Amino acid sequence: MNATPNWFTELSDAGTIFGLELTEAACVYSEQTPFQKLEVFDTKTFGKLMTLDGCTMVTSRDNFVYHEMMAHPVLFSHPSPKRVCIIGGGDCGTLKEVLRHPEVETVIQIDIDERVTRVSEQYFPELCESNSDPRATLAFEDGIKWIQDAEPGSLDVLIVDSTDPVGPGAVLYSEAFFQSCWQALGEDGLLVQQSESPLVHAEKIIKPMHDTMRSAGFTQIRLHQFPLVSYPTGWWSCSIAAKQGEVIFEREQSAENLDFPAQYYNAAIHRGSMALPQFMIELLK
Repeated sequence: MNATPNWFTELSDAGTIFGLELTEAACVYSEQTPFQKLEVFDTKTFGKLMTLDGCTMVTSRDNFVYHEMMAHPVLFSHPSPKRVCIIGGGDCGTLKEVLRHPEVETVIQIDIDERVTRVSEQYFPELCESNSDPRATLAFEDGIKWIQDAEPGSLDVLIVDSTDPVGPGAVLYSEAFFQSCWQALGEDGLLVQQSESPLVHAEKIIKPMHDTMRSAGFTQIRLHQFPLVSYPTGWWSCSIAAKQGEVIFEREQSAENLDFPAQYYNAAIHRGSMALPQFMIELLK
């Protein structure tokens, strides 16, 4: 990461660089939490930008694509998503989208770093407007341990809104972690996890991740792709895994007749995001 007086730039392992022009205010918040360096920048065209250890996490302008795709495809793929858990997601954008579904009765969000949520409440209040929903519980603890200790069959949907699979985040892509997720999910349970860029991470991350999910017991994994300008290559994905059976667009009619506002997601986007380029079809056979 390199923050000049006029630009924030991030170099990625994809051999790319992403930059946003900053306002005169530039860095408006900086803190070394017990877990990571948390910063918020004021940009000219993308609103606020939050970074963790110098890596882009969320911007005001394009976060809706990521948050909607992490929440709605998996929830509309479950026949009755009543009990939901989010691991990570401290900015609360995914939580907000999950709570748009009236079928959801309880959702617990588990992020180890409370400061991410508190700073988001200050600088991204639009993402945190559902934090006080009575169906929601915010827990600030180790999500990996929480899922290991979860009652078997106690969840319908598990959303892993994780960081990249490096350093401490690598365990969230391990077979042991996926086995814990499989155990915690109920009969029709679904797991969704962000799975990086199909363009540059297909062989290094996506294929091994899908193989590990299968080794942990999941029967089918379906990749959903979507654009995300602020993440490396601008092309991102999430992977939905079924505890048993197949990943099916179960509540397609409900998605066709959305009863809540969305900026990116709709039924056509859901179907289209499952259409993969040929190289990904061949790789994921």
